Amino acid sequence: RATCLDTALAARDAFGGPPAPAPAMRFSAVARGALLGLGAARAQQAGKVVEEAHPTTSLKQCTLTEGCTAEPAAVVLDANWRWVHDKEGYQNCFTDGEWDESFCPDGDTCAKSCALEGVDATGYKNTYGIEQIEDGLEMKFMTSGGNVGSRVYLTDGKESYKVFKLKNKEFSVDVDVATLACGLNGALYFVEMDGEGGKGIGANAAGAKFGTGYCDAQCPHDVKWMDGEANVNGDHGMCCFEMDIWEANKMATAFTPHPCSVTGAYKCSGTDCGDGAKGERYMGVCDKDGCDFNAYRMGAHDFYGAGPEFTLDSTKPMTVVTQFITADGTDKGDLVEIRRLYVQDGKVIADANSTVPGVQGGAITDAFCSAQKKAFQDPDDHMNKGGLKKMGEALDRGMVLALSLWDDKATEMRWLDSAFPPDDSTSRLGVMRGPCDGTHNSPKYLRSHSQSASVKYTNIKYGEIGSTYAAGARRLDSIMV
Repeated sequence: RATCLDTALAARDAFGGPPAPAPAMRFSAVARGALLGLGAARAQQAGKVVEEAHPTTSLKQCTLTEGCTAEPAAVVLDANWRWVHDKEGYQNCFTDGEWDESFCPDGDTCAKSCALEGVDATGYKNTYGIEQIEDGLEMKFMTSGGNVGSRVYLTDGKESYKVFKLKNKEFSVDVDVATLACGLNGALYFVEMDGEGGKGIGANAAGAKFGTGYCDAQCPHDVKWMDGEANVNGDHGMCCFEMDIWEANKMATAFTPHPCSVTGAYKCSGTDCGDGAKGERYMGVCDKDGCDFNAYRMGAHDFYGAGPEFTLDSTKPMTVVTQFITADGTDKGDLVEIRRLYVQDGKVIADANSTVPGVQGGAITDAFCSAQKKAFQDPDDHMNKGGLKKMGEALDRGMVLALSLWDDKATEMRWLDSAFPPDDSTSRLGVMRGPCDGTHNSPKYLRSHSQSASVKYTNIKYGEIGSTYAAGARRLDSIMV
């Protein structure tokens, strides 16, 4: 994950100066735990200079008998993109990669001294490229002011995150990634963040209203405020269960569960963080690789891509349906399968089946995951961290939805759409993740050639299995619901 927005951005924008660029922050599923440079600070006090104005979006809960009912929902910008300043004035607490020691000599003092500022409707649209559209949200890769990428969380329409409990349920969303080139990632995923954003822990008085509390299975060190203190030295990471629903550009896509051995948002240090740069990737508390289902990687090269020759044409919008199947078909049963289907042009399309020798099926199960790890010669950290049973327990506890668009300085998104690891032979099973050759995957290239790229997320629904997509759609291939 790249460094974050300089905290002066909002101040410069609000008071007439040019905003600084804000690289996207989400680590790739295989960014391998590298310790990254410090970016924008997450403040713990609630600012009062700009009134926060969350963009609203569509959310519906569905049942088989009653259909779908609208619920209040909005999105809030992640705290790392926001201006943070001294709580009594306008001086930045963090500028150009450096903490101001007069406010932040240590984490506790910093949290008590600095305020995290709001973003108004104009700021969301013009500064960050986050815009309400019919039934959802469009997120632009770049804005004219220099912002790059963004991440938001779904709220309950008030000042808390919407907490989803999806075991024995399904989740669906319409996506449009037609403008996302190799190296970009429109990512929508669940993480086990606190529903209040950690408000009330330590000196955190800002909470979910200001986008605090982020964690994921990569245990990122660039989360600046953890448990109410500033992570002034970047020594700590924030770990939690992660369920990647949709990571995609127009060339490749994957969905991936990442179980952990801890619950909730966990502030890690040392070996627990699983830092790849220290050779400790598989010694940490979370499964950083996850068990990914990428149709291209599993041998179905004609399943997803840009054009009518593919089963799924990424130049057109599609509905992405993810079903969390339990052993006994009840909410109390163990999670045993994560099943994917799509709806496009009135057709229900089952996910591709693996053609990799020794790996069978077209859904994520523990057997699929272990067979895949063996075939690709990867460590089976998924089972070591408890597999789908543990993932189901996190779904029971509840998870928060993140929506994002980003590029990737660490691996250039090759883990999603190209050969990865890049120095491995492409003849080795599992190395080819997509058809991109990697030559145009770098952030430098994308920021000069893909300024107009955007992703659209619309019609978010959740509910009973089989209830969130059109029952009358024609089915292509045999699927179970």
